[in-house]
Amino acid sequence: MTNLLNLLNWKRAAAALALCALGLPAGALDLQGHRGARGLAPENTLPAFETGMRHGVSTLELDIAITADGVLVVHHDLALNPAVTRDERGQWLEQASAPISTLTWSQLQRYDVGRLKPGSNYGKPYPDQVAVDGTRVPRLADLFEMVKKSGNDKLRFAIEIKTDPNKPDATRPPDEFARLLVDEIQRAGMLGRVQILSFDWRGLQAVQKLAPQVPTVYLTAQQRWLDNVQADAGLASPWTAGFGYRQYGSVPRMIKAAGGSVWSVHFNDLDAAKLKEAHELGLKVLAWTVNDPAAMGRLIDLGVDGLVTDRPDLARQVMDARGLKPQ
Repeated sequence: MTNLLNLLNWKRAAAALALCALGLPAGALDLQGHRGARGLAPENTLPAFETGMRHGVSTLELDIAITADGVLVVHHDLALNPAVTRDERGQWLEQASAPISTLTWSQLQRYDVGRLKPGSNYGKPYPDQVAVDGTRVPRLADLFEMVKKSGNDKLRFAIEIKTDPNKPDATRPPDEFARLLVDEIQRAGMLGRVQILSFDWRGLQAVQKLAPQVPTVYLTAQQRWLDNVQADAGLASPWTAGFGYRQYGSVPRMIKAAGGSVWSVHFNDLDAAKLKEAHELGLKVLAWTVNDPAAMGRLIDLGVDGLVTDRPDLARQVMDARGLKPQ
């Protein structure tokens, strides 16, 4: 038991040193509410973002799509998801809609996204989500305005560019997407409070040219259901903007070469050696999407700089037990 406590103390000390190196105070953690607080309220909606704020997140994580008439909206999928979407008659969509990029803002507002479809596999992991019927897909501008009205001038935003190199016709091209997003953020006066993330690193490369002061967050997963790194491929993955795993030998070195400042990694892909390497390269490391308190505790003790979670309420309990505050 003594050896275990010494090991935990050593890991916490190492985490504190990493935070100091990144300009963050010791005893702090970036708590990111995934899609607002998907485990508690309808994802990527104003009620979800309000819930995340109520639970004291330091960052709201969200996804962006762009409508046919150029409106930036907060939505995860490239099309409306039938597991969360009802039409004007209150009927559940039978299949995904046409791409959001082909719908106007006015057309999009006809749909209700305030409830999980009963019995859907998609909704089973979120039994505590409280429905808010009548909820519409919000604009990014609506979210910014809501936060401004709240008076919270410290809250940050982690904004994901949703493009897919395998579906180029479903969205604006990554360069154009990045330009429209940066323009919208600048109009809102939020450039100093955002980080921009993506699995499709092409958009992040564009952001670095347009707004080099904005942190770029390089998302990765090396899972059976999603692998944008493709470490075993002979050529670079279409997702990684020409930065191949075989060329650089590790994901942190790929991100460093790409000019990124943050690595957001699927939590099951992270271990102590990878975290150490990333920190030595000057990268901040976030773990996504972590909803189990035991896993949260393990990752915090490992020394991650932030957690991305659908359950900020549970994360706060784990953090409180360790004397950590959202930062």
